[in-house]
Amino acid sequence: MATTTRLAVPVSEYLHSSYSPDCDYVDGELQERNVGELDHAEVQSALVQWFRNHGKEWNIRALTELRMRIGPTRFRIADVCLISRSEPADQVLQRPPIAVIEVLSPEDRISRYQERFSDYRQMGIRHIWVVDPQTRHGYDCSTGSWIETTSLAVENSPIAVDLSVIFSELG
Repeated sequence: MATTTRLAVPVSEYLHSSYSPDCDYVDGELQERNVGELDHAEVQSALVQWFRNHGKEWNIRALTELRMRIGPTRFRIADVCLISRSEPADQVLQRPPIAVIEVLSPEDRISRYQERFSDYRQMGIRHIWVVDPQTRHGYDCSTGSWIETTSLAVENSPIAVDLSVIFSELG
């Protein structure tokens, strides 16, 4: 279950520490993320595999749990992020990725994601997607609304995934 550590942690300490699993950092607080369940891991892996299979063709990298610097005291970690192969590689992402994908866990709450998505939009991320392994639904949350969708796509590009293909591979 996700919790928040209320002790103030300096940015430098966060950046030079390892957490298992890694935590978001929001204004001095460590915020645990819900991960580690089979459904979550399978969907996350399947999405990364899909995008990596098309990585060279689409000029993207698909990465899991990469730290992204939203602002001076805010760091978020998306379950999956897509970045351009043309961009310089940062150990902590400083520029907005092409897209982020969050995979829901049973304990996740929409209210908690609203703040996360606001941070993503503040960073300039244009494509914010959510996949729910339990219901096998996808959502485009790029505008702040949860718009149910069966496919996730970046407009004017070949970057896309039909979620029925991902779920059919999982059985």
